[in-house]
Amino acid sequence: MKAVIQRVTRASVTVEGELISSIGFGLMILLGVAQGDTQRDAEVLADKIANLRIFTDSQDKMNLSLLTTGGSALVVSQFTLCANCSHGRRPEFFSAAKPDIAEELYEYFCKRIKSAGVNEVLKGVFGAKMKVDLLNDGPVTIIIDSGDLKK
Repeated sequence: MKAVIQRVTRASVTVEGELISSIGFGLMILLGVAQGDTQRDAEVLADKIANLRIFTDSQDKMNLSLLTTGGSALVVSQFTLCANCSHGRRPEFFSAAKPDIAEELYEYFCKRIKSAGVNEVLKGVFGAKMKVDLLNDGPVTIIIDSGDLKK
C-alpha cells in the first residue's frame, strides 16, 4: 500500500462538478492499494500517518502530528500510485489490487486512521473521475510504502 501525503491548508474533491469533500488544515492522502496488500498494511500505514510529525511547532520545527494539531484528513483512492514505468512509455498497472479488494482496503484504511484519533476523515469517491484541489503547505509532500514499515 502506498500513500502520498501532503500537508495542506485546504483540500477538496469534486466529481462531475459537485463538491464531494472539503477540508481545511490537515493532510491530503492519496492512497494506492497493491496486489497482496492486507488489513495489516492499512493498519501500519494509517497509524504511521496519524502520528507522523510533519507539522511545525512554535519554533518552526516539524514536531507535531495530525493527532496533536487536530487537523483533518482527506483520503482519495489512487490506483495509479501502483504504476510500473520501467518498460516503454505507457505505465502498466498490473500490480494494483482488483477494484473490489482495493475498495475494501481503502475503506478499512479510512476507518483505521479515524480510530487512531484523527478528528475528521473525509473521502473522495472510489473509482470515480475526481478533480482534486489543494493548497500544499510548505510544500511538504511525503511518500510512504507500507512494505517499508515494520509490521
